Amino acid sequence: MSASGMKQSRLAFWLFLAPVLGWLLLLIVLPHLDMLYMSLRSGSFSHPGWTLTNYQAFFEEPIYWLTFARTAGYAVITTAITLVLGLPVAFYIAKVVRPGLSGALMVLLLLPFWVSELVRVYGWMILLRESGVINFFLLRLGIIDTPIEMLYNDATMIMGLVYTSMLFMVVPLVSVMESLDDSLVEAAYDLGASRLCIWRTIIIPHSKPGITSGCIVVFMLSLGNYLTPNLMGGKNSLWFTEQIYNQFIASFNWNQGSAFGFLLLALSSVIVWAGLKLTRQKLGEVAS
Repeated sequence: MSASGMKQSRLAFWLFLAPVLGWLLLLIVLPHLDMLYMSLRSGSFSHPGWTLTNYQAFFEEPIYWLTFARTAGYAVITTAITLVLGLPVAFYIAKVVRPGLSGALMVLLLLPFWVSELVRVYGWMILLRESGVINFFLLRLGIIDTPIEMLYNDATMIMGLVYTSMLFMVVPLVSVMESLDDSLVEAAYDLGASRLCIWRTIIIPHSKPGITSGCIVVFMLSLGNYLTPNLMGGKNSLWFTEQIYNQFIASFNWNQGSAFGFLLLALSSVIVWAGLKLTRQKLGEVAS
């Protein structure tokens, strides 16, 4: 290739890359740098300056770090349940049904995400509330005598988190399982391997990159979710994003809220890094 052709291809490359770099810089890098700056500044007009007080409050007040530990624990549980449910669904779409039907099933998975999360959560609330659809049919069938309060508990909250994040687990699993050679599974069946053995020795090891990437996305989405824990978990949900919301909106303490937000980002990144180390995978391999 001539020098002018190389120069034109390089120019075209940077022209296509510029919007992506601008989006990352303006909407991700700069806001996080500003959040870090605000978290290190004192909110006091009488004693302005640099301080670590906003971060010390997280570790000195048990309610804050206990809430984060609770949030991280439930996010891990949500991720595990989503993975257990998503594996057979992804395998069925990728390997069991015929190609034409698999596309239709993917569209059905996408349909709920064509509306906002708020609408989807309120849909579940309409189904599960005391005067909701499920209680109505249970009363009409004589299964129960009085309506059951199904909302505002941890089990319902986790169910809502699993529902809102299922797509982000199934999609990477389907993309990985589509590359699985069917002859490997058929040979294992012919040699007398059980279904559990095939899943343990062939399907799950092959799907490891999709499992890791799906778990990272679902974990981060669950950890940073605000609507579902607040609406379906009720006042006792104690989700860490609500603590951040209270600092920004209720207390107007933007410095403390920025510190909590940056701590959420840092601690969740540490958890993801630890998960990658435990599974012996690299972020580049998962992302590809």
